[in-house]
This record gives sequence, C-alpha cells and structure tokens, in this order.
Amino acid sequence: MTDELFSLEGKTAVVTGGSRGIGLMIANGFVERGVKVYISSRKAEVCDAVAAELSEKGECISLPFDLSSMEGVEGLANAVKEREDTLDILVNNAGAAWGVPMEEYPEEGWDKVMNLNVKAIFFLTVRLLPLLRKAASDEDPARVINIGSVDGLRVPLLQNYAYSASKAAVHMLTRHMAHHLVEDRITINAIAPGPFPSKMTKFMFDMGEEVVASGVPLGRAGAPDDVAGTAIYLSSKAGAYLTGTVIPVGGGIATN
Repeated sequence: MTDELFSLEGKTAVVTGGSRGIGLMIANGFVERGVKVYISSRKAEVCDAVAAELSEKGECISLPFDLSSMEGVEGLANAVKEREDTLDILVNNAGAAWGVPMEEYPEEGWDKVMNLNVKAIFFLTVRLLPLLRKAASDEDPARVINIGSVDGLRVPLLQNYAYSASKAAVHMLTRHMAHHLVEDRITINAIAPGPFPSKMTKFMFDMGEEVVASGVPLGRAGAPDDVAGTAIYLSSKAGAYLTGTVIPVGGGIATN
C-alpha cells in the first residue's frame, strides 16, 4: 500500500536548475523512483555531465537553457514539446540570488533575480500547460512544484532584497495559479527550503556546517532526502489532494 501511495513509476518530469543543489536532489530522487527526468540548467557541459551520471540509475535527459530570458524559456518549452506529448511533473527550481547592502543594490541584480525566480516560473508553466493538461486526470492530477524559500516567509538576516521578495512572490504566484488551474486538474504547490548545501549557499557553509545548524531549530542543515522526499510526496498519489500550499522544509526556521 505504501509503495503504491508514493509510486512515481512511469511518470515524466522536467526539473529546471536540475544540475546542482536542490534541483539535483529532486532530480536524483525522481530518477531513482522510475521517473523519466529532463533537467535544464544554463551551463550545457555541466547539465550534460549530470544527466549522464543520473542515467546510470534511470532515465535522465539534458536540455540546457538559460531561463533568465524569454528566449531560454521558449527554447526549453519547445524542446520538451518536441520530445513529449504529455508532462506529469514540472519542478520550477532554477533561481538566482544577489546580496549587497540596500544602497548599493544594482538594478542589474534586481532584474536578474526577478526574471529568473519569478517571471521564468510563470511563463514556463504557461508554455507547458498543454502537456500538463493532457497528463492530468481526476485521480492523478498533473503537478507543478515551485521552489520558494524560507526567506520568502520571514525577514532574512542577509541583505538579499530581490531574492527574499522574489521568493515571497513565488509563494503568492503558486497560490494564485493553483486557484485558476484547479479545474484543469493541475495542482501547484511550493516548497520553501531552509539551508541546504549548494553553490548558492556555499558562502554560508564555508563558515562551517555547525554555524549553519546553529540557526536551525532542529539543529542541522537540510539533507537531499528532506527536499526530494517532499517533492516525491507532492508528485505521488499521497499528495494528490494538495494544491496552493507552501511547505516550509527548513528544520523549523519558519517558526522563528
């Protein structure tokens, strides 16, 4: 019963930013459970290498695109449409951060973060709606999972203004889109991670994992199974009745 409840066997997924960090954790979890996974990231060589490595466990295909521009969004959507007639799961994970003091914050940084973290999520989801609709049913909706952040739920210590604002926008965008797509049997939920090891958080972990853990009520940083497990739950029969939710996966940080 439990295996059936959390089974993803035979499904197809797209994971943006899937070559590293949280995106890779989710992509790896999907591949290990029989999902055909397309990963996308800006650096083609890295994306290709990671896809080859994950393909040793299952099926993973590299589709490198830079989603900070509409050209990249359109390119990825078209590449998926050329290969698939339906899409069961879309994980909008690709993102960027930019942290500097308020009075030094550049317009370039603000636009880069907002374009990738918010605009790309909206338009990629819209472009892939025809495939998601074809995969959806009353018993087994198509799933969209947006990756937000605990920094979009509380005021962070870091001066990452565009990042925290963008993640709060992701959470509201998730709820708004979920409300309007429920009749299409497409569920849209968000995961709001706390501190997980990644290139984006390297500066934090360079200070020592114990330093990072000291700010987490559960006393540790996030592990791959923490976020992969949440994505698997949302994508499986177990999570079929959830839509418009934001799930904090941050060891209790969101309660501070």
